[in-house]
Amino acid sequence: MVCCPYNAVMTFVNDTHNPALKSFVDSANTGTTDFPIQNLPFAVFRRAGSKEDFRCGVAIGDQVLDLTALGKMHLLSGDAAQAVQACSESSLNRFMALGAASWSALRASLSRLLSIDSPHEGVLRGCLVPQADVEYDLPARIGDYTDFYASVHHATNVGKLFRPDQPLLPNYKWVPIGYHGRASSVGVSGQALKRPVGQVCGAGQTVPVLQASRRLDFELEMGIFVGNGNALGSRVSIDEAPSHLFGMCLLNDWSARDIQGWEYQPLGPFLSKNFGTTISPWIVTNEALAPFRKPFVRDAADPQPLPYLTSDNNSAQGSLNVSLELLIETQAMRDTGTVPHSLSRGNYNDAAYWTPQQLIAHHTVNGCNLQPGDLLGTGTLSGPTADSLGSLLEITEGGKKAVTLHNGQTRTFLEDGDTIIMRAHCESDAAVRIGFGECRGVILAVEL
Repeated sequence: MVCCPYNAVMTFVNDTHNPALKSFVDSANTGTTDFPIQNLPFAVFRRAGSKEDFRCGVAIGDQVLDLTALGKMHLLSGDAAQAVQACSESSLNRFMALGAASWSALRASLSRLLSIDSPHEGVLRGCLVPQADVEYDLPARIGDYTDFYASVHHATNVGKLFRPDQPLLPNYKWVPIGYHGRASSVGVSGQALKRPVGQVCGAGQTVPVLQASRRLDFELEMGIFVGNGNALGSRVSIDEAPSHLFGMCLLNDWSARDIQGWEYQPLGPFLSKNFGTTISPWIVTNEALAPFRKPFVRDAADPQPLPYLTSDNNSAQGSLNVSLELLIETQAMRDTGTVPHSLSRGNYNDAAYWTPQQLIAHHTVNGCNLQPGDLLGTGTLSGPTADSLGSLLEITEGGKKAVTLHNGQTRTFLEDGDTIIMRAHCESDAAVRIGFGECRGVILAVEL
């Protein structure tokens, strides 16, 4: 096992990743949980149905460690003590702003406190709350939300629907494409969204009508949370980017394709996207992901990234081995107790044309100031095969080919009552499996 301190340029594997580590929380040691002691992701929670203040917590097995309660015990010192006090608020923003050294110090201390031989097990059990008994809020106050278009497969598939002769526009392989999303409508897993209403102008029509979207879709993405920010006018280099990347979550960028088709030219998505975005409650930290990093390789036949978007470190470990799964649960499935239908399975490494570090470097190259808690979406993470697509637009080829679900129902786009479920986990022969939990959202009917 490599044991190195945290460095601002790279995240090294350290003692917190040791596969031999076990926790006194038995459910963390199953080998199948998303939340072993090697993960320790962060969320904001309270007991479900209570009037308690929301507060920061860390997942361990099927429990949440209450960081406010932990902070009152004064078991930590130095940077870790400062960090846990920053976690005594109703969001992670102040903790995020402390920077990578503080994140790493708290993670190391939590790993020791929760270990199977912890001398503090007795008092710490009083700080644990069963996950089954909690509800979640957004993990951070999201000041800004930017959504990218980082999967070349998704971009190509969508391009073929509208531009068969030129699926990819000339700039795609040179620049990470993105647009400014709506932060106020980002919600946490369990979000219920009314079907959006907007202007639609269908094929052969010259006058638009106001109607509820009939081509409602999802997009399987990952979210990237910014930690410490940068000053206006400054840049974050690609090698500095990991120290500004707090962690990642799952993200569903709901999309009204019929509204989008009418409004997006020339300025891009607006009402077709801003009605709702759902994220998973747990942020898996950048450090926890270290054992699952993979080389970033750009096809030699493609344009190579400009100098500000490339480095030896990004090439060596810029990508991630994250397995992704997308499921749909219809109202009929819930009524009959039927399991959800799996729509696709893929992997971040196979889907992403740009790395998280490249997205941060590009976002700031013009001097844009990112802030703690800002959210970046990767864009739809569609893989190269038909069973690894991340949206119904692609799966049904624009609604031309309905998908048949295991209970006999069919879908071209989402119907009222449909729930979309996203899951993800990381596995490696040299590391313990970790996961992201679940991102779940349901579509409700709307009245005009």
